[in-house]
Amino acid sequence: MQSLILYCRAGFEGECAAEIQAQAAQAGMAGYCRAVAGTAYVEFTVYDGDAAELLRRVPFAGLIFARQMFAARRVEALPPTDRIGPLLAALGEVAVGEVWLETADTNAAKELQVLCRKLATPLTAELKRRGWLREGAGLPRLHVFLLDTATAWIGWSMPDNSSPWYMGIPRLKFPAGAPSRSTLKLDEALLTFLTVEEREKRLRPGMHAVDLGAAPGGWTWQLVQRHLRVVAVDNGPLDQALLDSGLVEHRREDGFRFRPVKAVDWMVCDMVEQPARIARLVADWLAQGWCRECIFNLKLPMKKRYLEVQHCAALIDERLAAAGLRYTLRFKQLYHDREEVTGYLALLPNHR
Repeated sequence: MQSLILYCRAGFEGECAAEIQAQAAQAGMAGYCRAVAGTAYVEFTVYDGDAAELLRRVPFAGLIFARQMFAARRVEALPPTDRIGPLLAALGEVAVGEVWLETADTNAAKELQVLCRKLATPLTAELKRRGWLREGAGLPRLHVFLLDTATAWIGWSMPDNSSPWYMGIPRLKFPAGAPSRSTLKLDEALLTFLTVEEREKRLRPGMHAVDLGAAPGGWTWQLVQRHLRVVAVDNGPLDQALLDSGLVEHRREDGFRFRPVKAVDWMVCDMVEQPARIARLVADWLAQGWCRECIFNLKLPMKKRYLEVQHCAALIDERLAAAGLRYTLRFKQLYHDREEVTGYLALLPNHR
């Protein structure tokens, strides 16, 4: 495989490219990026070596701006009478566990979804006939990424080092009872940062949480659905149904000045503020022992967005290192984020 393909949010191709360039250098594999604004994907080509090796060396969970990552080969001049033959010839004989035909997440690429659906059945049938599509844990996932009707990237990802969602997009339905669409950001964050087992263990009924900047209550709603008791901090009004749940206490206070009476399990924060100020706030919550885990959003500037996230990470690292704490810190630009990234910060078990 000659290249890595990484999906991202349209408009963030530069950040995605800078990040994979840095990760490749750290992995000891040189290459170059091709990133065209508005295309919603980045191509990283390895100078000397196999992109499949880079795929193994770069942890997908550590990437901020990539929605999906797979090693691939470009196929051009696909004949309309037989696209499947040339695609599989470029792939070579490889056993795969599932097949995804995808497009970029752009308005221009939406019409290609019809072709994806048209090709899915015959491609799957041909893979089965050749014995390349098999059942079994740990098998690669086949990606066919259509750029137009005659051009595609074909390659594979590993299920344990990639997004589990088609096109890297979780298909979450907006809950009818939620007070705002921001609720989907916390829902996706919990799915992204925690495994099923971790969600069951660390979001148990009766646990306590604080939601800073809560109004009108989209993030509080997610916690209440999991039967956590929530102190919702905001000078603005909160959804009445949340107040009627018996699980929410509304405190009309400044989120930066609020202090819990006693330590809570979770703090979540989606305030519109300078990212560095939010970074210092969440670091203080862990360093002072006010919470054990937090999920927060950083509203990014228009320029140097990747550098801003790195700066915020450094601020958190400095504060918690001074406090002598061991912790995990991850960032991800979620599908339901816009000009922002979501962070997850948690004390490691021996500090909880």
